Amino acid sequence: MKNINIGIVSLGLIGGSILKSLYKKYNLYAVSSNPQTREKLKAYTSNISDDLSLLKQCDLVFVCSPMSKTVKMLDSLENILKPETIVADVCSLKEFVTKKHRPYIFIGTHPMAGTENSGFDSSFAELFQGATWVLTPDDMQKTKDEESLNLLSSVIMCTGARTIYMNAKEHDRAVSLISHMPMLVSQSLVKIIMNDKNAAMLASSGFRDMTRLALSNIHMAADMIEMNKKNIEDSLNTLFANSNFLLKSDYLNEIEKIKEFRNNMYDKEGKNIYN
Repeated sequence: MKNINIGIVSLGLIGGSILKSLYKKYNLYAVSSNPQTREKLKAYTSNISDDLSLLKQCDLVFVCSPMSKTVKMLDSLENILKPETIVADVCSLKEFVTKKHRPYIFIGTHPMAGTENSGFDSSFAELFQGATWVLTPDDMQKTKDEESLNLLSSVIMCTGARTIYMNAKEHDRAVSLISHMPMLVSQSLVKIIMNDKNAAMLASSGFRDMTRLALSNIHMAADMIEMNKKNIEDSLNTLFANSNFLLKSDYLNEIEKIKEFRNNMYDKEGKNIYN
């Protein structure tokens, strides 16, 4: 495996965790605009630069830039990489990055892992252990680039994640339900009690756990809300409809079924095991 050259652009939480999880398994190349981060990268590789041309010799490149900057980064790589180079982004939305044909082999991906923290110092090698990592190739890619998909999947599995395929549009709808809308709800719950002194004083572990997503990186959160707004609005309508249903239903019977379903979604370490 070490004869494969893997590049990583932008070494924050996700990019840094990819680097650390693949350390000593492949030849790693890292591109970061942050001089402090570049200094820290020396513990993992000697192939470090703030210049994208470093990636010319890479077989696979992970683009881990903020979502609002990813398309520009993918454009910049067009005049640098070989046609046979595989490029994978890690954005939490997929339709907007999969629309344009690229001169290299582009495969949209999304690792379903993260924390409320950001930056290289918050990254760690075990972030993807047991996580689901979504690949969103179109039907043509599945046939034409099967070898590339297999290589990308094998590298991802070395991080400890498992890969699945999903349609980009369906992916964006699904993440609005399980990630983007819950984050907005979490933020809204905090906003509600900001001017309610009594509620703020009484808030304990339940409120703390419900509002963890309100601590999300604000720039990442703004990108997700702005770029997936229609799906999030639909998800909120679904949430309100189900809340109203529960209030008017045989509540005890319904929440018993909900509790059982939720209990079977995760293992003891908190990893999703639903199939």
